[in-house]
Amino acid sequence: MARKVASYAFIGFLASACVAINIAVYPYTRAHPDSVVMVLFIAVMTSAMSIPEVRIDRGTLTLNGVVSGAAAILLNPLDATLVGLATSLPFARRGVWPMLGNAAIYATVVCLSSLVSAHFRSGMGVAFGPRVATLITLTASDVVLVATAISVRTGESGLGVIQRNVTPYFFLAFGYFCLSALLISYVLDGSVLGYILATIVCVLALALTDTIAGRRVRRVLESELSDADRHLFHSRAVEGVVHNLRNHMATALAYLKEIDTRKLESPDRESLETATDAANDAVAVLRALAQGATPKVSYAPNPVDLNALVTRAVGMARPRARGKEVQFAVHEAPTDVGVKADPLLMREVMTNLLNNAIDAVSHGGRVDISTGRRNNGWPYVSVADNGPGISDDHRHHLFEPHFTTKEGGTGLGLFMSYGIVREHQGQLTYDGGRRGAVFTVSLPPFNP
Repeated sequence: MARKVASYAFIGFLASACVAINIAVYPYTRAHPDSVVMVLFIAVMTSAMSIPEVRIDRGTLTLNGVVSGAAAILLNPLDATLVGLATSLPFARRGVWPMLGNAAIYATVVCLSSLVSAHFRSGMGVAFGPRVATLITLTASDVVLVATAISVRTGESGLGVIQRNVTPYFFLAFGYFCLSALLISYVLDGSVLGYILATIVCVLALALTDTIAGRRVRRVLESELSDADRHLFHSRAVEGVVHNLRNHMATALAYLKEIDTRKLESPDRESLETATDAANDAVAVLRALAQGATPKVSYAPNPVDLNALVTRAVGMARPRARGKEVQFAVHEAPTDVGVKADPLLMREVMTNLLNNAIDAVSHGGRVDISTGRRNNGWPYVSVADNGPGISDDHRHHLFEPHFTTKEGGTGLGLFMSYGIVREHQGQLTYDGGRRGAVFTVSLPPFNP
């Protein structure tokens, strides 16, 4: 609750600062009015470009930077602020906090960037260098304010947020946004042709983004299909071996039980009892292994709350984490994340993922656990660590039995977890790189 209050206080501070800046520079704004048509065009295009999203390593980016950068270059601070506010309208579908947070952040970012452009504006407009400086200011202030907002909201360090999200894909995306914004700032000169050309740039940006996103989706689907095929192959192989061994062990155990121990000497009787116990243990192990290959799911009659599962799993993992001084950061979804699941098996999955994350990080490392809902409405749990990640060579063996990169590991945790999630008709996926590993469990929502 305290962090929630602090996050809204931060939004209020940004809004107050933005208002104060606009009051201070109002004489400039009044002396440099913008075309109403241009302001409306940029506001509409910026809002529209906020709807599609680009998937990157640790989240998503919207395309509003393509137009808001041009707004910072071309408009006075007040009009640029209004454009920043319009950017947040599509975020209303995500809830109050995302909408208000993005409104305050984008309005402040575009307003500050517009001040840089205004400082260098002359009768000939804004030169190339100041335009680039404006876009750099917009990008840097956006990163800083977003990281600060996340830090206030979740308790994670702002520097940690930046380190975890500023990846090569991040730089590539923002470079792409800045180039597009720079191009729009030149073609949008108030003429009909200028509006047409700016629209074409936006459409091309959307088309290119859709192509990139489509390729990424295909890669993800291909990876998931490959994982599923390999897991199915190994599961069937394990089941076949287990089935044959259980038959042989059952036959051996039946013959052992037919032996009359009363006719045996004491040493022989003890040997028989030991052999019988060993056979019983072997049957129990084979039964457990068969269940691990294809677990039998017993669905709870009521929805299983993923937030509650995470809370319990984190509590159980804390003693293991304390040994390495690993920090946990839990981000629970405020919305309902009830799923149709077997709570016992899903706790096993959560425990496996947390233990793997703890083992992967160095001393004093960090593990982030978050819950939420996908765009398709499916609840999910994501476990991310800041360890070394998983190499491409190892990536394709993740969910195979007995594959492990840990010293002393059995290589069965991810294999069994994958099988459990698949039996729930869900998905266990991996994403990550050199900045750590991210495992995500997505499950069908509970429908009574």
